[in-house]
Amino acid sequence: MIGGITEIKEMMDLCGKHKITCDIELTTPDKINEALDRVAKNDVRYRFVIDVAADHNANAQISPNFRASEC
Repeated sequence: MIGGITEIKEMMDLCGKHKITCDIELTTPDKINEALDRVAKNDVRYRFVIDVAADHNANAQISPNFRASEC
């Protein structure tokens, strides 16, 4: 189902109200090819989220079990 901005806001409000979260795996733009390779190998457990504001020179490790609810 695809909706407009109003429907997306309603969905986000509903999720917030009922504490519904999703599991994600954070990646950076410089690792997008690795992420796509993993998608092709069916080696992805969570939805990828691309952190476009990430410091590309940092060597921070993101846990594959990162939960959006921990933000």
